[in-house]
Amino acid sequence: MKFPKFLKYVLIFAVIFTFGWESSSYYLIHKTAAGTQNIDESEVSPVAALTSLINSSDKPEADLTIFWQVWGMLSESYVDETALNKQKMVYGAIKGMVSALDDPFTSYMTPDETKEFDQSLNGELEGIGAELTVREGSLVVVTPLKDSPAEKAGLQPGDIVYKIDGALTSELTLFDAIMKIRGEKGTNVTLTIVRGEKEPFDVVLTRDKVNVESVSVEEKDDGVYYISINQFNDSTKPEFEDILKDVILHDPKGVVLDLRNNGGGYLDISVDILSELLPGQIPAVTIKRRLEEDNETLYVSGAAKLATVPMVVLINDGTASASEIVAGAIQDHKRGIIMGETSFGKGSVQEVAKLPDDSSLRMTIAKWYTPNGKSIDHVGITPDIEVKFTDEDAESGTDPQLDAAVKYLKDLQ
Repeated sequence: MKFPKFLKYVLIFAVIFTFGWESSSYYLIHKTAAGTQNIDESEVSPVAALTSLINSSDKPEADLTIFWQVWGMLSESYVDETALNKQKMVYGAIKGMVSALDDPFTSYMTPDETKEFDQSLNGELEGIGAELTVREGSLVVVTPLKDSPAEKAGLQPGDIVYKIDGALTSELTLFDAIMKIRGEKGTNVTLTIVRGEKEPFDVVLTRDKVNVESVSVEEKDDGVYYISINQFNDSTKPEFEDILKDVILHDPKGVVLDLRNNGGGYLDISVDILSELLPGQIPAVTIKRRLEEDNETLYVSGAAKLATVPMVVLINDGTASASEIVAGAIQDHKRGIIMGETSFGKGSVQEVAKLPDDSSLRMTIAKWYTPNGKSIDHVGITPDIEVKFTDEDAESGTDPQLDAAVKYLKDLQ
């Protein structure tokens, strides 16, 4: 089945532990202008789809005979007949087929999983407030959200979640791990964390409702303004525009744009943010698909309100997806200085298809590139000026990266 060319993209962390789920990996999701693509039921009803492949004249290269043999053997002879939930078995088969691609950003979600995911996009956040991904077979913290239970408990980007309430994450499916971490507000979950060369240690987190402020601002010394973007969601653009109006009225001498621990969000919002920062109608990001004729470049609007004010952008290894698009474009166009530590490195594009039984498929269909044609996938963005943030800094409450950014802008004056 060939998907049509769509008009809108979304960058997000796939199974989002931060929101109702808590996370698994990043997705740059390709959507239709009207929303998620809906597929005709006759094409993809789970059992019908498998049967259709067997009976089709355009058969796949793989022989599905063994699949149906195993299906028949289980149906006829498995000892616990009550466990033979055929719909669940089909979902399991589809999950296995998708996971065989060995792409952590391509996944199939059952109706229940899709519902959880959709709730996360609607801002219904309850859990520990941490975005996670699967990296080299380990469940890894990408970023703890601001003021979340995860941040308050001291979780850091790069932490490996070794156990959840004593259960090894290596022995759990991603969804099982997610469901073990999720839970009602006020309940506890114990995560066993591996951090660097240290011995594993337990962190007890109390689940809570997580209210994420998309954009915040603070005036620093000598006309330097500190703007933090925590996510790229539906509220980011209007919040950012309101903040800019106020900042511009005060004749700013410099701006620190903080994208640290920003796991991403909607791609069109990242382009909107760049449209307020980059002069002229210049490239923001390029999307490259399987067929060259389907490639496209997205441009900023040419109506930037903050096109000339000196700027430093802060990044770290929790900076991913949409936030990397912003940082990458600013770096390529030499609009500001990138400072901090190398970003996560998520440069692929996913497409989401909502299926008629309310399950969904998220599939990698392209790569995105910075304006200079650079892929940051699995590499990340290297800062122009590296400034480390250590465990000791976190424990003492100091922020050498922010301090260095403010000093840099003050020195320009």
